Amino acid sequence: MPTPYGSRGGMAFGADELHVLRRSLAHALQSSTAPLTAVEVQDCLRLAASVDDAVQEAGRLRAFLLADLARYRAALPGSLSGYLELLQDALAAGYEPVPDDLAALRALRANPVAAALLERAQTIAERSVRRRLSTTPAPRTRLLTLAGGTDKDDEPARPKPEPRPDDRPARPIPTPGEVFPPRRKPAAPPESGRAVG
Repeated sequence: MPTPYGSRGGMAFGADELHVLRRSLAHALQSSTAPLTAVEVQDCLRLAASVDDAVQEAGRLRAFLLADLARYRAALPGSLSGYLELLQDALAAGYEPVPDDLAALRALRANPVAAALLERAQTIAERSVRRRLSTTPAPRTRLLTLAGGTDKDDEPARPKPEPRPDDRPARPIPTPGEVFPPRRKPAAPPESGRAVG
């Protein structure tokens, strides 16, 4: 059965397990679609179950080590040597120090080992914060132009009121030709009874 190797998720495989892995990888890379034999399928299933068990065991081991580190940190300064040793091992295995670790190391910086460990832990913590900030986009907030104003997108659209039948005028609106009739040319005076002399 593969065993967890460190708290970073590494695993140690035996010779038989490596043989099964090699066979299944070779089969996966072959262009032929020949099915695996029943024995090979059983070996692969057993290995998959063993890998799952090893992953769970690695998780339990990591949880135990972190709980142990917290116990040693709580017992400071009496547990100084044990705490520093556990923290060194945890940092080497990929542990990212929490603020309590940094505060404990600051309080212990008179010890040269603790001072060196504090520099290392601060570097790891800063790198971790930068990585998290670069991978998670900052939430965007909308700026409002007036203090106390509201965003137009947040207000529900108000439908325009439909005109009611009783609001309509009784007769149609007159056209400009009806309001201002065209001017008529004045009529010429009648030519009646003019004497020519």
